[in-house]
Amino acid sequence: MINLPSSAECRSVLADGRVLTITATRRPRANRADVKCALAGAPALCERVQEVVRLARHTEARLDSRDQVVLSMDLTPPPGERDWELAAVLADRMVRGEYLAGPAPVSVSVPAPVYALGWSDAWHLGQVTGRPLASMAGLPQPATLILGGAGQLDNHLYLTHLGGLSGRSDPSACVSSARAWFPLHSGGVNDSLCWVEVSVHPLAQAGGDEDDSIAAPGLDVSAQLAVRQVLAGARHFDGRALGRWRTVVRFGQQRFQGNSYELALVLADRLARGREFVPRGRVIASGCSAAWHAGRVDSVDGRAPKLALILERALAGDRVLLPAPWRDGGDADAFAAGLAARGASLAWIERIGVI
Repeated sequence: MINLPSSAECRSVLADGRVLTITATRRPRANRADVKCALAGAPALCERVQEVVRLARHTEARLDSRDQVVLSMDLTPPPGERDWELAAVLADRMVRGEYLAGPAPVSVSVPAPVYALGWSDAWHLGQVTGRPLASMAGLPQPATLILGGAGQLDNHLYLTHLGGLSGRSDPSACVSSARAWFPLHSGGVNDSLCWVEVSVHPLAQAGGDEDDSIAAPGLDVSAQLAVRQVLAGARHFDGRALGRWRTVVRFGQQRFQGNSYELALVLADRLARGREFVPRGRVIASGCSAAWHAGRVDSVDGRAPKLALILERALAGDRVLLPAPWRDGGDADAFAAGLAARGASLAWIERIGVI
């Protein structure tokens, strides 16, 4: 049995040469958030730390949310500086036993401190990029130095993906992603088809809290809750889909109102999990449900302008899926003919899984 530490530290070096220490503390969760960041006077930075850590956990094969991890920094990095991100990911993994630094040399009584510099725009894929912005001269010896990106310096570990920490393959190979589009209608020049992307990574063991396995970075708390409820309900309809995936949901635009995105979200999730056939073009959908657990698809507001927007933006090969009640309008036949003329296909659906 592995005795996990109650706390762990990982250091980074800021562009001005100062050493930043990130401390991760593990404690019983007791119905609290799985990840918490304690940084006084820096709410935006706290949110980014939590987002980075949660997304980096996406490619872990196990889901164990019994503990809460609290992260803190002894310095506040300047705005725009991101090389601390890898250090936050490693501190979180060290305190949970997911990453073990090398053993201490025989000549010293304590393990060498770990320094990390790197960042990523795709932590949910396990990718690591970035270049160190500060000089590495003056670091205490011995020290373990981990840098994002490719390199060849002796005694340093360069990472292009998080699998390199344990000598494994790129974890992004196990991540399946799919997108679906839905109409965003506000009655102005900003009307568009917005995409929602779902990325899933299989868990080694089924079980666990479905809410903890779903991340939706950039959305507020209420929107994240809505996304989780939709996916949990629709996966319940699949029978054996709950507790088997780590999931990241991203939207092309994060500021929108209403629930007309729900059907597109469910379809992107089903595509990512191999539950639907992939069309030649895009999947475009609009719809919601008060009973996703039953697979039912309900109507949403704004039928006429959304149909017009879809018809205007549809391309050859697109597959359009809309609630069956929308078929009752007098313009349904004209809409279907217009899509056919553009080379797109149409289905009016009452339930998911039968499209």
